[in-house]
Amino acid sequence: MNDKPKKQYDIAAIMNENINVMRDVVPWANETRFRVTKVEKGHVFGVQPWEDHLVGDPETGVIHGGVITTFLDNLCGMACSAAMTEMRFVATIDLRIDYMRPAEKGRDIIGEAECYHLTRTVCFTRAWAYHETRDKLIATAAGTFAINKARFGGPRPKPQVPQT
Repeated sequence: MNDKPKKQYDIAAIMNENINVMRDVVPWANETRFRVTKVEKGHVFGVQPWEDHLVGDPETGVIHGGVITTFLDNLCGMACSAAMTEMRFVATIDLRIDYMRPAEKGRDIIGEAECYHLTRTVCFTRAWAYHETRDKLIATAAGTFAINKARFGGPRPKPQVPQT
């Protein structure tokens, strides 16, 4: 039995120091070019730039809804990590998006997400996408995320194949 207390970290501070790296390791985040602008304990802020290749309707120039979903999903996952005291990865269990109105052509989208509750194995989040303020929302999100076991460095073990 190990009575040694687990070391706790200020994960939000570590994330703030590595803000650009976080986006670069997530392929969809890298493709959409969103930026994380600030990380606080359990709370993440970001910007999704408007770009031609993200437009879902060429007639109106509105960003595709999937881009907003990806943006909010990533912010929610990062908010989960920022709420913890040890570095853990999370995986989306469920994400609900409610679209209030289309984003305006040529305008960046501001997003924020918060992790408002943690259990041993699940995080609960909510998020918002808007232009200037949350008074005129583009979309909201509510999500649950599984907390994965810590895994740092080294090769992954190979699965055992039963002998026949």
